[in-house]
Amino acid sequence: MIEFETLEELKQRITPALKTKTKELKQNNYNIKEEDIWNYLIKTKWKKSKDLTLYDIINDIINIKIEDIGSEE
Repeated sequence: MIEFETLEELKQRITPALKTKTKELKQNNYNIKEEDIWNYLIKTKWKKSKDLTLYDIINDIINIKIEDIGSEE
């Protein structure tokens, strides 16, 4: 199992997935940044999650919808 010491270390590891999802959303005419996706995931989606696998994390990024990010409160 891969473990990360900090959120920043995790973010660096998943940056390619964040970049890919950002590019996909921009191609669909959404003005979105990697930071928007990242903030939604850590503040909302993963807030109460424990022991997420790298597979789970990447899967969450790939399957995120613009409505999810826009509904972040």
